[in-house]
Amino acid sequence: MPQTDSDDATQVTSPAWPGWRIATATCIRFYSRLPVPALPGENPHALPDFRLVPRALPFAALVIALPAALIALLAGLAGVNALLTAALAVTALVVTTGAFHEDGLADSADGLFGGHTPERRLEIMKDSRVGTFGALALGLSLLLRVSALAAILQGAGAWTVAAAVLVAAPWSRVEGIRILATTPPTRRDGASAAVGQPEHSVLPIAYGLSGVLALLLVAAGALPLAGIVLGLAVSALTTLWLSRTAIRLIGGQTGDILGAAQQLSEIAIYLGLAIVIGWGGR
Repeated sequence: MPQTDSDDATQVTSPAWPGWRIATATCIRFYSRLPVPALPGENPHALPDFRLVPRALPFAALVIALPAALIALLAGLAGVNALLTAALAVTALVVTTGAFHEDGLADSADGLFGGHTPERRLEIMKDSRVGTFGALALGLSLLLRVSALAAILQGAGAWTVAAAVLVAAPWSRVEGIRILATTPPTRRDGASAAVGQPEHSVLPIAYGLSGVLALLLVAAGALPLAGIVLGLAVSALTTLWLSRTAIRLIGGQTGDILGAAQQLSEIAIYLGLAIVIGWGGR
């Protein structure tokens, strides 16, 4: 049957792949406060097109996490107190990202658990003020991340805690992309809807690159395999729970939910590693 003009009009045009350099720069710029110069052929002020760009998110996440990993490594090698070293590393993560993901976690906690209807929950999530649930979520997130990293440092040393930061950074952000790709946006005019839904090839590539990094660090002896497996498994379950909870309570995902997914995943990976190392699984 011949194709009509109306058929052409309804076809969705596949985006052009911008290249790994531009895609990585776009992700760094979107997910952090790090200064990234404009590259030839890109518009740094345009809204990112996340239909293909998150393929490069693991590379961007490594750049974003590198200052925190270096701080953890140097402080750990210098014999700085484990709790202080972990606090410095988490502080570096917060500063580098401009509390981008922490803001999403706080707004998600306030909205999901502070309202009684989907409309009210979404209204709370748009409010810039932090409520009780948001403050508790932020406090617990910081406490769990610092405590887990301190336990990793005490149990396995500076190289392992730096490796933990580098592994968690890409995987946790790809978990947010997983929700973006598999859960409908609750607001058609929201940020998560505006950036576009990732294509089918994005998640396998992004997860694959993140997994390869984890395996390389395991092979180098920096991380225990059992800890990685446990951390990633808990991360996957946490993301699944968050996605289903968001669908049930607000009808889909928002940008805040994606930020919350990153935070919960990062905590899960640190906890998995800390538990296994605490058991002597070095």
